[in-house]
Amino acid sequence: MSVPADHPFAAAVRPLVDAMGGEMIAPDRARGDDVVLSWEGRPVVAVRLPHISDSLDHILADLQRRHGVPLSALDRKTKQAVVRHLEQRGAFSVRHGVETVAGALGVSRFTVYNYLNREKSGD
Repeated sequence: MSVPADHPFAAAVRPLVDAMGGEMIAPDRARGDDVVLSWEGRPVVAVRLPHISDSLDHILADLQRRHGVPLSALDRKTKQAVVRHLEQRGAFSVRHGVETVAGALGVSRFTVYNYLNREKSGD
């Protein structure tokens, strides 16, 4: 069985799956941690969610696409906004999240922690 790309439900959830960095697969290929989505009682598509570390890479790549330049080329204020956005998305609960973000922004871990602390103190 293949993923019914023309099924309206599959088409409706595709943008969400893409935004998460997931993969749509046929329900009969689903593994234990895949999420099978049904429509009117019939399995239509299964979603294979990315590993958390892959999700962070996906989020960073999406932010880079949105800004149109490498994240390291952003000005300080924009980098601070990116860090706030990433914190809201849970990026810093991932192991090595600070290091990964610091590398993408072209700053030190210390700078990322400063941005996070500045946000918490309301500065």
